[in-house]
Amino acid sequence: MRDLLMALGLMAAIEGLVLALAPLRLEELVKMLASMSRNQKRGIGLFVLAFGVALVWLARHF
Repeated sequence: MRDLLMALGLMAAIEGLVLALAPLRLEELVKMLASMSRNQKRGIGLFVLAFGVALVWLARHF
């Protein structure tokens, strides 16, 4: 449970940092995502998911 709360806290901090430092870039990203197909978004989501799982695995094993 502690690890889950830590992960959620880090995610919120990073997303808040993006909003604070580059709000216009985030708006551009949202517009770009709106113009993509569902399959493209799904592929990006699966890649980010795999990347996140790999990072967690690396953090746990090293």
